[in-house]
Amino acid sequence: MSRVKRGTIANKRRKNLRKYAKGYKWGRKSKYGKVREATLHAWSYMFAHRKKKKGDFRRLWNIKINAGARLNGTTYSKLIGSLTKNNIKIDRKILADLAEKHPKVFEKIVQKVK
Repeated sequence: MSRVKRGTIANKRRKNLRKYAKGYKWGRKSKYGKVREATLHAWSYMFAHRKKKKGDFRRLWNIKINAGARLNGTTYSKLIGSLTKNNIKIDRKILADLAEKHPKVFEKIVQKVK
């Protein structure tokens, strides 16, 4: 009985995984065991940080809104509270953009809710 050597399939599997480890340092790009470990960690970080990015941006928008609000004599929490009371539905992303790039428009919004 002739034996079956799995070289081609195993090599293909390893080569395909090494493709994802391109640019890694030292043995993490060439040694299969380290490649596997490095890519699995990288993929789990990628998944987690795609979720984390949403919170990071929301934090950034809040900082920009607060800076713009303080220039107009109020605070972030008072501004958001008065926007809610006056039933003005502008999300934080738009408010942050207005505060940064169009301060005159942002100032009019603040005056409207004061």
